[in-house]
Amino acid sequence: MVADAPHTECDAEERVVVTSTSATLGRPPLGDRIVALAEVVLCSGFPTQLGLILALNVIGTVPTDDAGVLSLAYIVILSLLDTAILLLLIWALLRARDERPWTILVGVRKPWIEATLGLALVPVALLITAVAFTIMLRVAPGLHNITKNPLEALLQSPLAAVWFAVVAVVAGGLREEVQRAFILHRFEQYLGGAMVGLVVFSVAFGLGHLIQGQDAAIATGLLGAFWGIVYLKRRSIVAPVICHALFNLTEVVIAYNTAS
Repeated sequence: MVADAPHTECDAEERVVVTSTSATLGRPPLGDRIVALAEVVLCSGFPTQLGLILALNVIGTVPTDDAGVLSLAYIVILSLLDTAILLLLIWALLRARDERPWTILVGVRKPWIEATLGLALVPVALLITAVAFTIMLRVAPGLHNITKNPLEALLQSPLAAVWFAVVAVVAGGLREEVQRAFILHRFEQYLGGAMVGLVVFSVAFGLGHLIQGQDAAIATGLLGAFWGIVYLKRRSIVAPVICHALFNLTEVVIAYNTAS
């Protein structure tokens, strides 16, 4: 996305002062909360994807082919267009409030340190998934209501796997973590606090993956909470982006090898 120049720790301190002052003054004005809620809903991914689906349908681009099979090209086009729109939208909304996107999203920590942390957290993300699925399989096996992920059926060739990898990194690793950081930021400012935002968006993040099964939705929600906590602790999306992207790539490789 369009980046501002890196800023110093003074920017972070100024941000803390503003947040503390807002907390001291009490609940933000109703108008500010309504606008913030509208921004959160707009950047949740649902309105933009729905708009794109309608627009693509108008020009004759549909999600399935003549045989009724989900189209890989459609998934790629929808995901990448939605990513571009959301990144520009979030940048514009931050700038509209005189906020610095670089400071809010990337923070003041050294990016290479955050990238290294993101790499180190990949096994943690994989462990969270493995433990969650194991517990659900033993305690509530009925949650495994979809035996074969419909997206995995599209991994029929190396080229398809490459396109899936692109979507996994760009639409998954980058877009979703920018979304998460922006939404947590708005909740922290106007909508009850970052932890409220973490719970709300983690649930929404999981529900957005119901197509992959109820168990997958729960595991994904837990992963979303994990990446959200990392952002809140580090105040940088770099580690969550790297961890999320590599986690997704790992899933693509596993799915491709399974389908082959």
